[in-house]
Amino acid sequence: MSFLDQEFREIITKAVIGKGRKFTQDTNTITPTHKPSSILGCWIINHLYQAKRKGDELVEVNGSYDVNVWYSYNDNTKTEVVTERVTYHDLIKLSVKDKHTLGDEEKVFAKVLQQPNCLECNISKHDKKIVVESEREFLVEVIGDTKVTVKVDPNGLVLDDDDIDLELSDDEFESIDTDFLSNKQKD
Repeated sequence: MSFLDQEFREIITKAVIGKGRKFTQDTNTITPTHKPSSILGCWIINHLYQAKRKGDELVEVNGSYDVNVWYSYNDNTKTEVVTERVTYHDLIKLSVKDKHTLGDEEKVFAKVLQQPNCLECNISKHDKKIVVESEREFLVEVIGDTKVTVKVDPNGLVLDDDDIDLELSDDEFESIDTDFLSNKQKD
């Protein structure tokens, strides 16, 4: 009896063959033009990133974002916004890996679960620079070809759309609650 005579079939399909997640906290030092007196605000914008496979068990996410710090200087009499571009390289370990993949053609997807945002922003005491603590989180997935074995029902029933009865019986029709909408929505 050959494999095809049995009640199983192998299907080659695209599937998630690797998955990982990583939460990162960073500390960056920003150099303002003037000696800061106080921090008035801090925000992160313009987040860009790309992901690529790095070996069998890692995905590398390379990205950047702008840190904007609004601060006062000259004994709180003047203000200024300083902007610095921050780059990062996150290595994310694949916690789920399919060992039975076919071929080398894979796509890597990265999804931001937590956009980079500022946790805390302070003036450094010893060098009068600004220290920004931030966080971010990624989910990565590797998509590739894999083989799936399925059981075939030898007595399988193939239904045509015409074979399915979508009509309501009198009992089903009478049991429909016609007052499920509020009076306001009916008007």
